[in-house]
Amino acid sequence: MRFLEHLTLGQYIPADSAVHRLDPRCKILSTVIILIGVFTAFHPLAFSFWGAFLIFSVLLSRLSLKVLVRSTRPVLILVVFTAIVHLFFTGGDALFKLGFLTVTSQGANLAVRMGLRLLFLVLFANLLTLTTSPMELADGLEQLFSPLKPLGFPAHELAMMMTIALRFIPTLLNETDRIMKAQLARGAELDQGGIIKRLRAFIPVLVPLFVIVFKRADELAVAMEARGYRGGVGRSRMHPLCWSLSDTLALILVVVVVLTFIYLDGWS
Repeated sequence: MRFLEHLTLGQYIPADSAVHRLDPRCKILSTVIILIGVFTAFHPLAFSFWGAFLIFSVLLSRLSLKVLVRSTRPVLILVVFTAIVHLFFTGGDALFKLGFLTVTSQGANLAVRMGLRLLFLVLFANLLTLTTSPMELADGLEQLFSPLKPLGFPAHELAMMMTIALRFIPTLLNETDRIMKAQLARGAELDQGGIIKRLRAFIPVLVPLFVIVFKRADELAVAMEARGYRGGVGRSRMHPLCWSLSDTLALILVVVVVLTFIYLDGWS
């Protein structure tokens, strides 16, 4: 249960910082460009550059680096699993054998690189959600996807779905924590025994959680219909997005940094 108390996945932390004040479209585009750069990184030294840039971005956002690192806990299993798959199932020059599995030098290098790439992907994506409110994120995504509307792309609907998902992550975590505490008070052993026993013990937690999720979804749909929600057509905003000179400069800075890192990675 302790990991639920410190989980920050999808949460927004308000602060008066240069990163928070940037237009959400600038932050979304910057994050996409950064992730492209991260996934082209090859040399180990390149990942140290990305680590330094991440720390610099966190300092600019006035957030705690500990909070950002904590947000990676839910996906650590996925990162480790991806690294293990590449470690044992990549062909090449054999280093040693573990039973019927062979570890190759190419597999070890690919496992480390893929693990670091996924880790930086989660860290930079979480930095975006921690510094951008769900409404700003939805407005930014809708504006960025709006050129695709003539092609039939559901820009508003997609942005709305992502906003609702991000908005309800903290709520569902609180509900999960409340249900788990109630089950523990009834004598449930959620953190004892083997994997199969623990999975079975979580069934009494998942069943009421699914009931709550469907109930909240139904209540939200009724509330939206009662307020006359009909999609993005004719919708007005209390705080319309405004692209400023600082957004342009920030995006140029990110592009320059990414191109520099890619060049240094290829040169090294």
